[in-house]
Amino acid sequence: MSFEIREKPEKLERALLVGIGLPGELKRERAALLAELVDLVENLGIGIAESRVEFTRELQAKYLCGVGKAEEIRALAEQLQADCVIFDNLLSPSQQREWEKLVEVPVMDREEIILDIFAQRARTREAVMQVDLARMQYALPRMAGMWKHLDRQRGGSGGGKGGGAAARGEGEKQIEVDRRLAHERIEAIRDELETVRRQRGTQRKERTRQGIPAAAIVGYTNAGKSSLLNALTGAGVLAQDILFATLDTTSRKIELPDGQPLVLTDTVGFIRNLPHRLVEAFKSTLEEAVLADFLIQVVDASDEEALRHYETTCSVLAELGAGEKPMVVVWNKVDLLPEEERAERLARLSAAVQGAPSLPMSVLREQGGEALLAACVEMLTHRVTTSRYRIPQAESRIIALMHRDGKVLSTEYEGNDVVVQAILPKEFAARIAKYCMD
Repeated sequence: MSFEIREKPEKLERALLVGIGLPGELKRERAALLAELVDLVENLGIGIAESRVEFTRELQAKYLCGVGKAEEIRALAEQLQADCVIFDNLLSPSQQREWEKLVEVPVMDREEIILDIFAQRARTREAVMQVDLARMQYALPRMAGMWKHLDRQRGGSGGGKGGGAAARGEGEKQIEVDRRLAHERIEAIRDELETVRRQRGTQRKERTRQGIPAAAIVGYTNAGKSSLLNALTGAGVLAQDILFATLDTTSRKIELPDGQPLVLTDTVGFIRNLPHRLVEAFKSTLEEAVLADFLIQVVDASDEEALRHYETTCSVLAELGAGEKPMVVVWNKVDLLPEEERAERLARLSAAVQGAPSLPMSVLREQGGEALLAACVEMLTHRVTTSRYRIPQAESRIIALMHRDGKVLSTEYEGNDVVVQAILPKEFAARIAKYCMD
């Protein structure tokens, strides 16, 4: 059972969504972020009464905006009969408490909404642990306001003197217990995730020992990463038109056109203002991107914010330490672009990706797959060599390894030897260099 941040009504039907911006922010950009929040909230099944952007001269400590603007938002929530208010901004624990006192309904921020979606999508033990870790870290500083009802119900103090434990309210004692339990649980999850990280590291070492290259599929949420993995490998990964459908990594080995193997790994999707604690929690999973030989970034070319999504993904990759990785950019869903706009749009997008190889694709319509595999071959040319080898028949195990780790192009028998032409990883080729005929 996963951790719950706090109790909420089972069904929230009328949410007021608010994005608070500063004068220097572009209205279009703030509106795009709010539209993204609409998608996030709808993915949770919460009804939306209204969404609006409000600008303030400067951010205030109590409500983010000034008291007058806060009162306008309260009045609007009351007029709409909203049963919750959701901010596109990140609220501090004290700001969240102040807003809930003002509007008298649950108040959430962008981070809590994303965490709730992650909790819904988590399926495997590892994903549940990673989400729980992020949710507990989010809830910990907010616990002070979660137990006030116990003091009200039980009359405040316990009757003791001198300010000791006996004099504290039930809520205060409960929060101390909960904080201790939360800290213990956080440490336990971190230890367990470290074990998973070491296990994954062992698997990678085995791939490295065999000389098998790896590519990580990265990109904005709902860009088509899992669909691409399925199309190339038949992996059968959940691929739905919902945000954050995939929270777990799935790795599959394929054979490229030149015969060399490649391990493809799907990764969790990114989003603008992705909570830092989620990036931290999922680091063991996102390590696949850091340690891959190259990246395949999938971008929804039909989205008006496609370039912004590309930049967001690059920003998160840089935060992870994978910002300098070689990359192939896939402009997916080109079939959704109007035909008369397609060429100009793709040319503009490709010109903005700083020289990385980029290609159009429609995973759904199975268009562009061959070009992508050819691009993968190009990314790995430095890793392989094509040569002929004379192998004594007594060393047949070497030929078996050639078939396993490379591509055997031809085999001829000459006396007691086997002449093999093969494409091999350079590390492997170096180990059998004494048999090389070229």
